[in-house]
Amino acid sequence: MMKNDLLYPLDSRPGFKASTFAAIQHVLASFVGIITPTLIIGGVLGLGEYLPYLISMALFVSGVGTFIQARRAWGIGAGMICVQGTSFAFLSAILAAGFIAKGKGGGPEEILALITGVCFFGAFIEIFISQILHKLKRILTPLVTGIVITIIGISLIRVGMTDLAGGVNAPDFGSVANLSLGGFVLITIILLNRSANPWVRLSSIVLGLVAGYVIAAVMGQISFDHLSSVSLLTIPIPFQYGFAFDFSAFFPVALIYLVTAIETSGDITANCIISKQPIKGDEYIKRIRGGVLADGINSMIASVFHTFPNTTFSQNNGVIQLTGVASRYIGYYVAVILMILGLFPIIGAVLQQIPKPVLGGATLVMFGTVAAAGVKILANETLDRRNLLIMAASFGIGLGVSMTPDLLAEMPDLVRNIFGSAVTSGGLTAIILSLILPEETPAAEEQLELEQSSLQGRVAE
Repeated sequence: MMKNDLLYPLDSRPGFKASTFAAIQHVLASFVGIITPTLIIGGVLGLGEYLPYLISMALFVSGVGTFIQARRAWGIGAGMICVQGTSFAFLSAILAAGFIAKGKGGGPEEILALITGVCFFGAFIEIFISQILHKLKRILTPLVTGIVITIIGISLIRVGMTDLAGGVNAPDFGSVANLSLGGFVLITIILLNRSANPWVRLSSIVLGLVAGYVIAAVMGQISFDHLSSVSLLTIPIPFQYGFAFDFSAFFPVALIYLVTAIETSGDITANCIISKQPIKGDEYIKRIRGGVLADGINSMIASVFHTFPNTTFSQNNGVIQLTGVASRYIGYYVAVILMILGLFPIIGAVLQQIPKPVLGGATLVMFGTVAAAGVKILANETLDRRNLLIMAASFGIGLGVSMTPDLLAEMPDLVRNIFGSAVTSGGLTAIILSLILPEETPAAEEQLELEQSSLQGRVAE
């Protein structure tokens, strides 16, 4: 995105209509990501009758967290459109905690109580990290954040493409109907986003999703038969199902909070680039610290209402990139919509009917822009031997883990929980190598250039 491509910069105040359009696109981009981890956890741990409440709380808390990030009161929050949502990174650790409670003979409420306790105390890990981020300049370098952002984007692309083909374990996965529907949405968004009309560009994702939704309805892929059983109102109740703690369940969750802080730093850095904010200096560090602090506090709030840890969603950076709307005040609108969805689950149930191929077609291009933002950071770095080696090792290990799911099958659960994520393994590789590999000195670079020139001369002879 070029400098003049932002329709609304960070501190501008768009009108109600423009703000609503932009906010709806952010909600549609993140809605399924917010509720899907809850659906997976509830299904695996047998929490069926509790799922409606858990889904409602996931949406409601996401709205509260998004407001905190955008408002940036008392230094809490990044002061940007950082849509908060349930983190996929915690899935295996939370399931492990649930099975620990189950193994002790606990029912659904005992399972939720233990998950609540370990996630609540684990949030303090991220809160603590946020307070020492300014001392971690050797870790939060543009090289490391660029690698993490690129890996995040590439990892998400797989999710978008899977949805485009029909979703995980779909009986019609990869069918012509699914690929055509998802491809239609993708092409529609691209064409609308290239329009010279700012309103068309602003609405490109919504219009693409609506067009796909209509076509899917005509194809018979949407059903509202289950809506009669959905409650009309959900009231948030703190610690409704109790509170418990187990250290063996806590340790994996605490480690994932460490990694989430790095991932959030990368997402906020990408947001800074897209929103034309600095990615160096005191203001940048304050923004990162506030964003990570808010992440921890939002996860703590999530635990209070029995939903699962929150993180800053990467896909919403893609919405900013595509729409050119970076105003943090859009975050207020997003927050209100998400909280309403949480209080009135019937609305969420309707949106939940958006077919996977339609969502996949829309999210695929957004995830691609996240990866592109990471590449842009790396392109501004000096690609000497050291940096190239760090990039090669980080991408190789991170993406290698992602492409080989059974790589760690023989490892202990704790190892699988921590290193089974591309972001975790690739990000930690980048951090460790950045700390232990010495910086290239000008003299060494000059000697390398002389050696290369000499080698080229011999080859020419």
